[in-house]
Amino acid sequence: MSSLLVLPQAQFFPVSYNLDRRLLSKNSSDIFRYGHFSKSLRHDDQLVHPEFTPKHVAIIMDGNRRWAKARGLPVQEGHKFITPNLKNICNVSTKLGIQVITAFAFSTENWNRSKEEVDFLMKLFEQFFEEFMRFGGVRVSVIGGRSKLPIKLQKGIELTEEATKGNKGLHLTMALNYGGKYDMLQATKSIASKVKDGLINLEDINNKLFEQELATKCAKTPDLVIRTGGEQRLSNFLLWELAYSELYFTKTLFPDFGEEPFKEAILSFQQRHRRFGGHTY
Repeated sequence: MSSLLVLPQAQFFPVSYNLDRRLLSKNSSDIFRYGHFSKSLRHDDQLVHPEFTPKHVAIIMDGNRRWAKARGLPVQEGHKFITPNLKNICNVSTKLGIQVITAFAFSTENWNRSKEEVDFLMKLFEQFFEEFMRFGGVRVSVIGGRSKLPIKLQKGIELTEEATKGNKGLHLTMALNYGGKYDMLQATKSIASKVKDGLINLEDINNKLFEQELATKCAKTPDLVIRTGGEQRLSNFLLWELAYSELYFTKTLFPDFGEEPFKEAILSFQQRHRRFGGHTY
């Protein structure tokens, strides 16, 4: 079960305390009880304020295999939740004003899994893109090395990106055969090659130039990264882009990660003060 930030029981903050001013309802007792947040914070949709909602949320979808194994099922049964859960997340995100979702679907290291599981995932992703080609005005794109993916899946990705590129709704980016280290290495090689060929000077290299060589182009770096499944690491995901992202780890396995735990993550984000190396006090 996922959890919100819990204040120590010995501390009681008045309504005017800066930490949660953005989340307060008219009745402060709905929020603070005996030094910690009441349950109403997790269930009252009005407490999710659009003006403080993250614009870009990255998700590490972890726990599918453990969910299946705990129920004596083949691991494939856990993976089947990827498509419906991402549809649900997209729908909720649109209502909350979130503009971009980046989902870590398959890493460069996941090829080390059994051939049976990998083959199943490739087929599942083919079906995923077929469904998202016509799903709710969502624009879909993919980052990661495509050349290693099955040809049919590559074609499905191309068709979906082309069919949805004009959509004005939420932007869903799927990370497939993606690794943060590899992405940064390729960006470095590309810049080095341009310097060697005289296209740019050494002095031209800066953060902006480097970011343009990354798969994401860093158009909008994630405000919040959510990892389901209880592990507390980034697992080679968006290593450059997540430099100042807020991190949220939940024990909820991805098949169980529905609207309520997703909103809990958003509420946790709204309780934080982002200083980007500076301070506000």
